[in-house]
Amino acid sequence: MVDKRIDPEKTALSVGDVAKRSGIKVSTVHYYDAEGLITSWRNHGNQRRFSRDVLRRVALIKIAQRVGISLEEIRQALSVLPHHRTPSKSDWQALSNQWRISLDDQIGRLMKLRNQMDECIGCGCLSLGQCPLRNPGDIQAHD
Repeated sequence: MVDKRIDPEKTALSVGDVAKRSGIKVSTVHYYDAEGLITSWRNHGNQRRFSRDVLRRVALIKIAQRVGISLEEIRQALSVLPHHRTPSKSDWQALSNQWRISLDDQIGRLMKLRNQMDECIGCGCLSLGQCPLRNPGDIQAHD
């Protein structure tokens, strides 16, 4: 019987490969690795190598950052994904569900801000001390 397992060394990506295929800088790949957002290993020549599933993780990191999710939230979310295998559709769905509440809350805050700005632009008060957007709850008066 033939062993059908794939040698990770033969399919591994270099730092440059990850950067090029992900559209990020090499320094960003190193940063994500150092921050524990992605995982690498060293080959026999002491070169950093990544499994191919790192490309999905990098894509997720970039998308999450684009919508305002912090690196700490991204790190926490990625920590629940399996490291011993490529995440499955259900793994990604669990991560998506985890962020749904946070994103819905953020959308609500942005909609409220948009609506307040509509009122504020027409206000004309020009008062930073009393503005509900610049000085919510008149907190500046308490200093």
